[in-house]
Amino acid sequence: MLEGWRFAAVARNVYGQVSQQCLSLVQFWDIARRPAICSGGRAAAKLELNKEQMKRILVIDDESWLREMVHMALEQKGFEVVEAENGAAGIEVARKVLPDLILCDVNMEKVDGYLTLSSLRGEAATASVPFILMTGLADHAGMRHGMELGADDYLPKPFSIEALYGAVEARLKKAQAVREEAEKKLTDLRDNISLMLPHELRTPLNGILAYGEILSAEAATLPPEEIAEMGQVIHESGRRLERLIENFLIYAQIELLGADPQKVGALRKKLTKSPAELIERQARSQAQQAHREQDLVLELKDQPLPISEEYLAKIIDEVVQNAFKFSESGTSVTVKLSDAAGTPVLVISDHGRGFSTEHITRVGAYMQFDRKLHEQQGIGLGLSIAKRLTELHGGTLGIDSQRDTSTVVTIKLPRAV
Repeated sequence: MLEGWRFAAVARNVYGQVSQQCLSLVQFWDIARRPAICSGGRAAAKLELNKEQMKRILVIDDESWLREMVHMALEQKGFEVVEAENGAAGIEVARKVLPDLILCDVNMEKVDGYLTLSSLRGEAATASVPFILMTGLADHAGMRHGMELGADDYLPKPFSIEALYGAVEARLKKAQAVREEAEKKLTDLRDNISLMLPHELRTPLNGILAYGEILSAEAATLPPEEIAEMGQVIHESGRRLERLIENFLIYAQIELLGADPQKVGALRKKLTKSPAELIERQARSQAQQAHREQDLVLELKDQPLPISEEYLAKIIDEVVQNAFKFSESGTSVTVKLSDAAGTPVLVISDHGRGFSTEHITRVGAYMQFDRKLHEQQGIGLGLSIAKRLTELHGGTLGIDSQRDTSTVVTIKLPRAV
C-alpha cells in the first residue's frame, strides 16, 4: 500500500483544510487504496508507461496538501507530475522541464496565477503549453481575464477527480490535435517545396546563366544594343527569381502562422484605416510593370479594413498582377472597393482567358494553370497566398470565371471594429 507516513501526513492536511479541499477524503482514500500505486506496482506501472512516453504535468500551488493530492491523482492515471510551490518557482520549472500541461492556482502571493500565465505565454518555449487555472473564485470577470491572457480552461474548486481527469485529458487531446495538424501542414509544405521549388527556380535561372555566359565570352564582339537587350533579360529574370523566392518564404511563413491560434488572433487585431490610397498605389505599380497603365480602372470607397497594410498590399499585388498577366492589352482591369451591408468587399476583375471550374476548385499552393499551353512565368502561388491571407483575417476569397471571357476575384473581410 501507499507509504503510511506519506498518506497520514497528507490526510491530516486535508482534514485540517477541509473547507478548502478540492478532492474529497473519500476520493483521496480511494486513490491511496488502488494497487497501481503500491511501491512495487508503481515501479512496474512507470516502467510500462515510460515505453509510451508519459505526459508531464506541472502543478503550481502554494498549498502543499493540494499539490500532493493532485500529484497522486494524476500519477495514478499514468502521468509524470512535477510540482512548484508558487508562481515564481513554477515559471522557472516550466522553462526547465517544458511540461505538456500546466495546472496552476490563481490565488498565490506575489506571483499569482495570472502573472504566471502571462509570463509563460510571453516566452516562445512555453507559449503554446496548455494552461488550466484552478480557483475557488471562478467569477465571470476573473475567468474572462484568464482567457484573455491565454488560459485554455478553468477548474473551479472544489473539483472531483473525474473533473480533474476530464479537464486534463481534454486539453491534452486538443493540444495533440493542434500538433498533428501543424505537423501535417509542415509535411505537406516540405513535400510541395521539394517537388516544385527546384524546377521553378531553374526557369529564370537558366536565362541568367545563359545570357551571362554569352556576355562573359563574347562581350567584345557584340553590338551595344544586343548587350543592352541581354542585360535587360538578365535583370527581368533576376526580378522573377527574387519574387519567386519571396513568395515561397511568405507562403511558408503563412502556413506556420496559421497553425498558431494566438498569432492568428493577434493578426486579426491589425487595421488599415484608409486603404484606398494603398490599393491605388499597388494597383498602379502592377499596371506600370505590365505596361498597361491605360487599362486600369479604379473605383475605391475608402473605409477601414481589419488587416495590416503589409498584408493588404501583398493581396493587391498578387491578384492584380494575375489580372494583367492573364488578360490582353487594351482590355480593362478593374479594382473596386465597396461596402455591402456593412461588409467590406474588394473586387478585382479582368476580361482575360479565365479559369475552368476545375482550376478554380484546385486553387492551392504550387498550382499553375495550363502552363504547357500558355507558358506564363510563375507557379500560381500568388493567388494561393492572397487566399490564405484573406482566410487568416477571417475573410473569404472567391473566384467567378468564364472561360475565355472574364475572371472576377471577390475578397470579403469582416467589418473593422
